[in-house]
Amino acid sequence: MLDTLSCLERFATATRSHADLSLSGVSLGDPAYVRVRNRFSETLAETVTCAPDGGFITSWGYRLGSADDVEAAAARLAYLLAAMPA
Repeated sequence: MLDTLSCLERFATATRSHADLSLSGVSLGDPAYVRVRNRFSETLAETVTCAPDGGFITSWGYRLGSADDVEAAAARLAYLLAAMPA
């Protein structure tokens, strides 16, 4: 079984490679999620969960990518939140 908390931890770490993103919240509840935002905007933010199949899913159901390529999933979120790479 996939460890979704570990996947979310890796995702949160990968978002740090994008200069304009900041981690604004973490929940270990059910479902566990991370909240990431553009550090220059209070409204450019997204909540991301990790599905049992390893997919990173936004709060509105958009699949960012999979746990097999966490960096690409984080880069897709950065693009959606108008963030620049570091």
